[in-house]
Amino acid sequence: MKIKKNNDSSNVPNTEGMAAANSTLYTLNSKLTIADWSEEDRPREKLERLGPQALSNAELLAILVGSGSPQEDAVSLMKRILTDCGNNLNTLGKLTIHDLCQYKGIGEAKAITILAACELGKRRQQEKPEERPDLGTATRIYNHMHPLLQDKDVEEFWVLLMNQSYRLIKKVCIAHGGISEVTVDIRIIMREAVLSNTTILAACHNHPSGSIAPSKNDDQLTLSLKRACDVMRIHFLDHVIVADGCYFSYHEQGRL
Repeated sequence: MKIKKNNDSSNVPNTEGMAAANSTLYTLNSKLTIADWSEEDRPREKLERLGPQALSNAELLAILVGSGSPQEDAVSLMKRILTDCGNNLNTLGKLTIHDLCQYKGIGEAKAITILAACELGKRRQQEKPEERPDLGTATRIYNHMHPLLQDKDVEEFWVLLMNQSYRLIKKVCIAHGGISEVTVDIRIIMREAVLSNTTILAACHNHPSGSIAPSKNDDQLTLSLKRACDVMRIHFLDHVIVADGCYFSYHEQGRL
C-alpha cells in the first residue's frame, strides 16, 4: 500500500505564530500595576518616607488620580499627559475637563481632581507666607497665651514649639486637669517636639485661682522637662504660669 504524501501545509500548526501570540498574551496578562511595584518605588509610600519634594510631577499627579487604565499604570498615564503638555504644569492647568477625558484612564472625576490641584498651586503662589509670632520672651508668651487661658476654670498645660528664631511652629495642649493641678506626661511633650522639628520649647499653664506662685509640682515638672530637653538637645526657654493680668516666669526669676 502506498502512502500519499500531504503537501498541503494549511493544516500544519504554526508553532512559531502560536508562541508569539502566547508571548503577547502573557505580556498583557502579566503587566505590573503600582501595587506590584516594590514598596520603596510606590508614590504614596515614597512621599511618606522622603517627603513630597522627592517625587516627580507625574508621581504626585498619580497619587491624585489613584489609578490608570488596564493598559498602563497611573504614573505612566500622567507621564504621557505631561509629555503632551511639554512637561509644563501651567500648560496642564489650561486643559479642560473635556481635553483630559480624551486620555484613556481619565474620567470626569479624575480630570476635575487634576484641575483642582493646578488651581490650588496657582492660588498658593498668590498667598503671603504665614506670619509666625516671635515668642522669645516671657512677656510675649504671656500676651500670646493669656487670651486663650484667662477664662479657664481648670488648669491646662500647653507647650509652645519654636524654631531657632523663636518663631512659633505650633502650640499644643498637652493636658487638661482640675482646679489646682494637672497631670503631664513628659514623653508626649517630647514626641510632639521631635515630630515638629522643634529647636526651642517653652511651657505654659494657667492658675485658675489667680495666684502665680509655682507649686512644688510645678517645680518638679519644670525640672523634669528641662532634663528631657537637654537629652534631646532642645533649648528649654521658659515655663510661664499665667493668671488673669499677671504671670510668673521661671526664666526671668533665674530658676532655669
